[in-house]
Amino acid sequence: MTGPTIVISPAPTANGDLHLGHLAGPFLAADVYTRYARSAGREVLFGTGVQDTSTYVATTAHRLGIDAQALVERSAKEVEATLAALGIAVDAFTGWEERFTSFVTRVVADLRAKGAVRLRPMPFPYSTRTGEYLVDGHVAGTCPVCLADSCAGLCESCGHAVTAGELLDPRSTRDPEDVLEIREVEVLVLPLERYRQRLRAHFADAAGVLRPHAAQVLDELLAQPLPDFPVTYPIGWGIPAPELPGQVINPNAEPVAWTMYCALLAAENRGLEPGSEDALLRTDAHARVVYFLGIDNIHPFAISGLAMLLALGEDYALPNLFLTNEFYELRHEKFSTSRGHLVWGRDLATQVPRDLIRFHLASNSPELQRTSFSREELVALTRTRLVEPWNRVAAKADAWVWRGTLPISERGRADALRVVDRFRVAYELPGFSLHRATETLTQQLARLDRMTVTEGGDFCHQIDVLVRCAAPILIDLAATALAGSDMLPGTDLREVARRTVIEPVRLPRLQPVEV
Repeated sequence: MTGPTIVISPAPTANGDLHLGHLAGPFLAADVYTRYARSAGREVLFGTGVQDTSTYVATTAHRLGIDAQALVERSAKEVEATLAALGIAVDAFTGWEERFTSFVTRVVADLRAKGAVRLRPMPFPYSTRTGEYLVDGHVAGTCPVCLADSCAGLCESCGHAVTAGELLDPRSTRDPEDVLEIREVEVLVLPLERYRQRLRAHFADAAGVLRPHAAQVLDELLAQPLPDFPVTYPIGWGIPAPELPGQVINPNAEPVAWTMYCALLAAENRGLEPGSEDALLRTDAHARVVYFLGIDNIHPFAISGLAMLLALGEDYALPNLFLTNEFYELRHEKFSTSRGHLVWGRDLATQVPRDLIRFHLASNSPELQRTSFSREELVALTRTRLVEPWNRVAAKADAWVWRGTLPISERGRADALRVVDRFRVAYELPGFSLHRATETLTQQLARLDRMTVTEGGDFCHQIDVLVRCAAPILIDLAATALAGSDMLPGTDLREVARRTVIEPVRLPRLQPVEV
């Protein structure tokens, strides 16, 4: 018995819209995989949303001089609009709804009732000027692991969790001149060391499933004793911690509850009735959870997140598919909202056809190392690798339109099957790769472009199969080229490739873009 595949892209912070750095990593990859898996007849639940509890909401609202809740609501609308503009179709989009926050509260209360979390003094920087404790986005300093400049919470450079009190040379991000003291506060903590050996065994069994950087980070984290993980913070912005006045739940302690809730909401929106909030993550659901996430999110989802699942009980299935990506940069510098060094996804979609954006971001995907965006490269790459060869191929196919049904030879069917198999290698888990999928598309277009057409049936058949294989990426081209066809979810592409006849149709053309 097989349950649904739950595809999760971690919710971005609700402090602004999505730029290309967000889209090029987890969002596009999750959408392409979801479209592919559904075309193969699988039940897929794709969820994301916005995280309104992050301290970066409060710091951004302060910098902009606006109300934090107003920023959250505006950001949620912007993120949803940008996902739609790029054709990223999610089944569940979570936000600040009470149904979710109450569930998070119940999860933490349950952990406390089980004795899985406990009160323990932890050090936090304290502002003597404002009388506030500083955590995560409120405080920056030097990472005690890799010595990179980092905010508290998670180090983007090495992937380690860094509690605010551990930062070297801490400084307030709001006022770097503020005098800080280190004070201890009793907060709820999850003793991660209790679960380290089980996590090590879990990821040892998943050898070969993780991408190299993720495997390296997890090996490093699990090779030494794990520090206690703060489940609550002594601050005011966030979900109030149960029975701990003046404290909120650490946003990085939300991933397990959020994954459960996200899966539930996606199932409901697709007409399923999974039951309780946590039903789809229980072993008897036989679901497969797939995370598409940035490498900097590996700790809250794969370390503290899985430890929390273990703490909740034995009947939860531990995910092992964490498809990480590295950072996507703009002209080889990190995207920066404060410096205006960015390209908003929705803005680009008003200037460039979204199929070309999706093709370029997939070709340039930061799967294994940092990659960089430039408008000039988008123009050149899409023109030479997609637009011009496709238009030439489509023009050659026009000669066979209206000639009625054409036969497909045995060689034509065999070549089409080979194309299907090359795309399946790129799309299937755990080896899923946007880069290899677009590389396959580029290679097959170039082959068809070079082909001297003597058998119109073979040529048009291979174009048809190529469009179907590329449909998860080139969503608009596929929708137009295959309009009225039998391109339905569950259509076996290998069966399509084995067809013996085809009736050619006029194919759409792609429009190039300028710098």
